[in-house]
Amino acid sequence: MTSLNIIKAINIGLRRSLERDDKVLIMGEDVGKLGGVFRVTDGLQKDFGEDRVIDTPLAESGIIGTAVGLALRGYRPVCEIQFDGFVFPGYDQIVSQVAKMHFRSGGRLRLPIVIRIPYGGRIGAVEHHSESPEAYFAHTPGLKVVTCSNPLDAYWMIQQAIELDDPVVFFEPKGRYYTKGEVDVDGEPELPLESARVALPGADATVVAYGPSVKTCLDAAAAAADDGRSLEVIDLRSLSPLDLRAVYDSVRRTGRLVVVHEAQRSLGIGAEVAARVTEECFYSLEAPVQRVTGYDTPYPPARVEEEFLPDLDRVLDAVDRTFAY
Repeated sequence: MTSLNIIKAINIGLRRSLERDDKVLIMGEDVGKLGGVFRVTDGLQKDFGEDRVIDTPLAESGIIGTAVGLALRGYRPVCEIQFDGFVFPGYDQIVSQVAKMHFRSGGRLRLPIVIRIPYGGRIGAVEHHSESPEAYFAHTPGLKVVTCSNPLDAYWMIQQAIELDDPVVFFEPKGRYYTKGEVDVDGEPELPLESARVALPGADATVVAYGPSVKTCLDAAAAAADDGRSLEVIDLRSLSPLDLRAVYDSVRRTGRLVVVHEAQRSLGIGAEVAARVTEECFYSLEAPVQRVTGYDTPYPPARVEEEFLPDLDRVLDAVDRTFAY
């Protein structure tokens, strides 16, 4: 076992994929010589060359469009979008080309593209650097959308995404990049890419999160335990497709559900989880599903971002509301 943070776990995962398949390419702004703004690709260009770890112009539409052509020619490009808010110049390519090519060709063409997007807050950044645009992509048929919350998942999920023949949008929680954990780099993945996991077993209420919010919920569960309340925390990991089997099983036992994410509240992933749980577990629910999210405003300036983001107190307050019914 090796102690790694999420940055290093993804770096080693990318290195393993580059070693395993010479058709794997990494491309993006400053991914080569600089090693990426967060140093996720540090050292890869030096070891694999400029033809496989490619510094691109500052043009997200060009990055994604070039990846489409490469994928059609048999390559497996991994595109880095430098920050979440920078993805929108490439959004047309992702939605109009990447997501549709397999369907447009009647199943004859595949696009094995991974689009890496650091997302979320807690880095004290300026506008366009702390957004959570995952619902845009999860709403789009033809894309798989996944996100890791810890180094072990980061290491395995990036490799699993690259091995798929389908396009994957891979969200990385940059506010948790330095979270450390034990990783067996020579072991086997514990779960398929599209599976949720129970991050913490519990009996009294179910709390569902993904990406950067998982740690917030685990901290809330630890605080609740001091008060004698047992929370089960589930990490979704995959946002499209959603794997809600563990959530349904948990809610049928606990009767209570709180969904947590940093993205704005309206029409977010939490709303979809709440709707599906209500459809499947209506007679098991002892209270309405609660959501703890960002607010329906643009992401705020760094000095007040902590007021926008879900925190331990807001999660515990939502849990208390479920017990008030």
